[in-house]
Amino acid sequence: MKRFGIFFLIAALLSGCGAPAVRTTPAVTPEPQTLTVFAAASLTNAFGEIGKGFEAAHPGVSLKFNFGGSQALRTQIEQGAQADVFASANTKEMQALVTGGFVAADSAKTFATNRLVVILPANNPAALANLADLGNPGLKLVLAAKEVPAGNYALQLLDQLDPTLGSGYKQRVLANVVSYENDVRQVVAKVQLGEADAGIVYQSDAVATPELKKIEIPVENNIIAKYPLAALEQSGAKSPELAQAFISYVFSSEGQAILQKWGFLPVK
Repeated sequence: MKRFGIFFLIAALLSGCGAPAVRTTPAVTPEPQTLTVFAAASLTNAFGEIGKGFEAAHPGVSLKFNFGGSQALRTQIEQGAQADVFASANTKEMQALVTGGFVAADSAKTFATNRLVVILPANNPAALANLADLGNPGLKLVLAAKEVPAGNYALQLLDQLDPTLGSGYKQRVLANVVSYENDVRQVVAKVQLGEADAGIVYQSDAVATPELKKIEIPVENNIIAKYPLAALEQSGAKSPELAQAFISYVFSSEGQAILQKWGFLPVK
């Protein structure tokens, strides 16, 4: 019995101070990073969803969006606002940043296109049925300001419709404008609130507000808006590699599918 007792005692001592403990390497937590994206107001819904997908694919990265009229965003950048990526609703504002040295020449690429549509309140109080009705006396129409890409596109549209819908059509329509807004989302808001009988916005805005009625614009008369995207080269751009990763994600099949879901058209 003593032999068994001694045996168990030795076994116990060996198990207590025997093999060294196995060390595990702690998981490395990615260093938090923030990417600032300035984007046209019409991209609010699409980029909001794209941002979630990008963050999920890049742990530790947070996207900070600044949405607004492309012309206002360009001015903010020129005046020193810090951003890593700029997405515009037209080529004019992007080219201004290229000229100013904020964006490298030939780096901006068109990632999506858009077209115009007329939106109406759900109850359509003015009983509008077609594009010709936009010239009806007493109509309350809201447009984006001419400096805003959506507003400039709307004026181009009226120029193209004028010969088709009768001389003076553009003048009659513009006589019905009750306000010019700083970005296209404000046009949408005016119509949603019933402060306007109609507004001219992008197709993507109509997709984002299915409760509103709309009047389609024939393809042959419509305006195609081009959306360029680029990384900014200013000294305050913190994450050039991350900026390029975001741009690549926008151009990826996942990013393009989200854009088309929200009413944007592919680049031809």
